[in-house]
Order: sequence, then C-alpha cells, then structure tokens
Amino acid sequence: MNVIFVCTGNTCRSPMAEYYLKSKNFNNVNVCSRGFSGGEKANSNSIAVMQEIDIDITGHISASITADDISRADAIVCMTESHKQMLLLSGAAPHKLHVLGGGIPDPFGCDINIYRDCRNKIITAIDALINDDFFCNIKVSSATVDNIQAIANIEKECFSIPWSKNAIKESMTAGTCFYVAQFNDNIVGYMGLSKIAGEGYVTNVAVLPEYRRTGIGKKILEYVIDNSKNELEFISLEVRVSNHAAISLYEKFGFERVGLRKRFYENPQEDAIIMTKYFS
Repeated sequence: MNVIFVCTGNTCRSPMAEYYLKSKNFNNVNVCSRGFSGGEKANSNSIAVMQEIDIDITGHISASITADDISRADAIVCMTESHKQMLLLSGAAPHKLHVLGGGIPDPFGCDINIYRDCRNKIITAIDALINDDFFCNIKVSSATVDNIQAIANIEKECFSIPWSKNAIKESMTAGTCFYVAQFNDNIVGYMGLSKIAGEGYVTNVAVLPEYRRTGIGKKILEYVIDNSKNELEFISLEVRVSNHAAISLYEKFGFERVGLRKRFYENPQEDAIIMTKYFS
C-alpha cells in the first residue's frame, strides 16, 4: 500500500506523520510525505520533538506533490480539509483522500510546546488508523475454483505438511467454504470453514509470512464471522499452543479455550488448543 501524508510546506506535520508511521515497520506499506512546495529541511522544532520519541527526521527534505505521486498513491492523508480540497482540484480521486484526525493545525512559527502538542495529535490519529486497519488495502471474499492454485501456494509457504491442490479442490467440491484475502489484488491469505448441521469447523487459516502483522488475519476473521453468525451455532478451530499471537487474536474475537488435543500437530510435534466462538 502506498501512503502519502500531505501538509502545506512538508517541513512540519507531514514529515512527523511519515516518520512515525515508518517507525512501525509495517510490511508492504510504503510511506512518504509531500507538500505544495519543496527543497526545505525539516523544521528544527519538528526535529526536536521527534527526537524526544527517538525518531530522527534530520535528513528530511521537503518535496512538492506531483501528478505521478497522486496516481501511484493508494491513500493520501491530508493534515487539513483545505489540503484535501486543493488535491481534489488537482484531479486526485476522492476515495484516495483523507483528513488525519479530523484536521491537524499548523504549528509553524509557534513555540516547541505547540509542536509537541501537534506531534501528539498526529500520533494519536495515526494509532487510531492503525487500530482500524486503515493501512491494509485488503479485500476478503468467498473463494472460487480459480483461487485453488493460490490457496495451494499459501499452504506450501505456511505449513510443513501442506494440503495439495487436489485436496483443496476435493474439499471445496465436498462443501467446505473457502475465503481469500487479497492485498493489492494478490491473494495473500485464506481460511477454510466446514459447515455441518449448523456448526462451523475451521480447516485451516494462513497468511503469507511477508504479509503478517498487517491486519490480514483480522480481516479474514471479521468477514467469516460476519457471514456465519446467522447460520451457525458456533465456529471451532485448533491452534498451536505456542502460537500466542493467533491465540490472542482469536480471544479478541470472542473465541474461548474449550479443550486440548495432545500431539495434534507434526513437524514440529505440538499440542493444539481447541477454541470456539459461540453465536447463541
């Protein structure tokens, strides 16, 4: 996902936003900042308040946003509504344009305390976007037979004993529902769900390693739960006892630990926790 933060001169607000998001080290999120003029160093107060949180922006040089920037961006996050309106007049697609935190006032010419307050507002607004998975250009949908090869490729990448393409096809033919997550039109994760007499059993859930920590697993779960809650009594799954990140995610969605399967996994051998989310 290509993200551009925009402010007036690209010396204060937008570079602070750019470097803060970069510090999160999200996979597959490319971020830069622009303004409506260029060639200036970052403001000294901006540098100082970012150094307070161990982020170095001393090497930043402002740059003016171009038509090519607008074309390549998936999201353009403006500091004010007026920046958004200027970009609309420049031909930017409305769906790409967003205003950070409802608007971040310009601290230019003010003392360092105003810059510090500006930094904090930017951090709070970006953290809110992160929690809402704003920086994940993800679409989840029901899989078709055309997606079987992509699912098989994910299996090979993620599991020591992967399902074959034929096994996936047979499972789909037998009625297992598969859901795929697309990131910039590439299938990067999936879930299989067997629905039997009003009960749901997850066959597998996987996200390609290079796309983890981007909210894809969360998006898949949200989609599957939302599309199953009116037809199933529960959804049940197994997870390795050592997979603390997955366990934490499932618990956030209301899955409860209901049992243990000894030596359920192989390569390496490990127990599985049975987790179930009840809808009734």
